[in-house]
Amino acid sequence: MARLRAAAATEPGRLRIIGAVLAALVLAFGAVTAAEVSERAAAADDVVGRSQPLSADAALVYRSLAAADTAASSGFLAGAVKEPREVREQYEKDIARASQLLVKAATHTVADSESGRQIRTLNEQLPVYTGFVETARTYNRQGKPLGGAYLRFANERMTKVLLPAAQRLYDAETARLDRDDEDATAWPVLALLAGVVAIGVLAWAQRRNFLRTNRVFNHGLLAATAASVALLLWLTAAHAVAAAQLGEARTGGEQSLRALNEARISSLKARANENLVLVARGAVLTDDGKRDKYETEYDENMGVLVNALGRAQRLARGDERGLAPLRKAARSVELWQKAHTKVSAADRAGRYEEARNRVLGGAGSTGREFDLVDAELDRALAHEQRQFTEAAESGRSALGLLPAGAAVLGVLGALGAVLGINRRLSEYR
Repeated sequence: MARLRAAAATEPGRLRIIGAVLAALVLAFGAVTAAEVSERAAAADDVVGRSQPLSADAALVYRSLAAADTAASSGFLAGAVKEPREVREQYEKDIARASQLLVKAATHTVADSESGRQIRTLNEQLPVYTGFVETARTYNRQGKPLGGAYLRFANERMTKVLLPAAQRLYDAETARLDRDDEDATAWPVLALLAGVVAIGVLAWAQRRNFLRTNRVFNHGLLAATAASVALLLWLTAAHAVAAAQLGEARTGGEQSLRALNEARISSLKARANENLVLVARGAVLTDDGKRDKYETEYDENMGVLVNALGRAQRLARGDERGLAPLRKAARSVELWQKAHTKVSAADRAGRYEEARNRVLGGAGSTGREFDLVDAELDRALAHEQRQFTEAAESGRSALGLLPAGAAVLGVLGALGAVLGINRRLSEYR
């Protein structure tokens, strides 16, 4: 400490101290910027390459399970002999896809986490569900009404165990996506503060130099200032672009994907309920015993579908390519509801075959409109997924070169500060 005080008593000593402080501040600015931006770039990488794909896979697990339940009820309603081959194949495809996605998710998930627990539940309960479906088919082929009971058991296992577990898995993965997104867009406060301090001290040092020597420029200190200002501007601009692009991915892509997933899942559940109304034939009532349970759930799911479609259209406002399939889906939902009114009327009048044909038939049937809704929602989901990926990758790219650039500019700035001070020191030799 005594040596430091002695050095500060002379102008060359003070210059050496100033040079050391300037070099340290500029280096610290570069190092803190590189560290903080690296953390945000890693979080952006996770958004694009891990958390969003896992969230999308979790949503697809839910959709695949709901689609399998819909296909199972559609095949049963068509009858064991007349069950369309494509319906049976679709059911098997949906079950296989859900199983494969669960295996994939398990490899990226800690066993004791919330996601790990839900994956374990799904893996344990999926064979129970498929067992009920196969038993229902067996009895249906034999013409025994017990098949309908087993199909209802399967649907109950799906709606009360499998789909809630899939929803919790989706919620957990989406929460992880939100955390990664927040980490990627958080402002690098320490780096910005370090930059302001470094530039402020450099400005003070150059003013001090001017007052003592009457020289306007010191090339070394000017270079250090230029490097620091360039880094601060780069940091601010790159982070602003990254935050804007990731924000667009969240509002324009992620929220739209959530609305569309909700719409598609609700349409699948409504379709399964519609089929089960005719399978159960009034055997299952709501808890108050006043209404058909499956008809009530159909109404509830159609209400969710309409609301989710409306939300998706509001989020897609201004994006004609995104709006086009949503408008077509909304139109098909209206036609589906009108066709379902005729199904209900025929069922209440005791015209079961007519009601079944209006559900399973071609043009004008509820099955036809459901297929159109499902196809348009699939198109909309694919479009929004592309939108999300493009925006998120743009945000990640904005940060890509900054950590290395910060290190280089920090070193160059520190070197400039040292050279600038040494130039002044040379005047004392």
